[in-house]
Amino acid sequence: MSIPRPGQPVRGSRTGAPIMALFDLLGRRWSMGVIWNLSRGPDTFRGLQASCESISPSVLNHRLRELREAGLVERTEGGYALTEMGRGLFAVLEPMGRWSLDWATNLGDPSG
Repeated sequence: MSIPRPGQPVRGSRTGAPIMALFDLLGRRWSMGVIWNLSRGPDTFRGLQASCESISPSVLNHRLRELREAGLVERTEGGYALTEMGRGLFAVLEPMGRWSLDWATNLGDPSG
């Protein structure tokens, strides 16, 4: 199975609008968790597995393969790291993380 691609049908879009292809990729189990954890810097497979807590090795391997194919993650001497495109994506996602804290507080979640 390959990654969702703009211009091809994806979940939520028969035409494969680029934003929908991105949402399809990011909506896959643990995709966001891998990106979020790699935003702190390069990490090894085992380090990522520990950071992502309950991720299985097979799911992590599959997500890393997809994110590499999408050009968001690369393999380096230090393990896995975000590419320039991956860092750009995280820069867009980071404000959503801050927003989510306000949202959680508003919903009465003590962790927010």
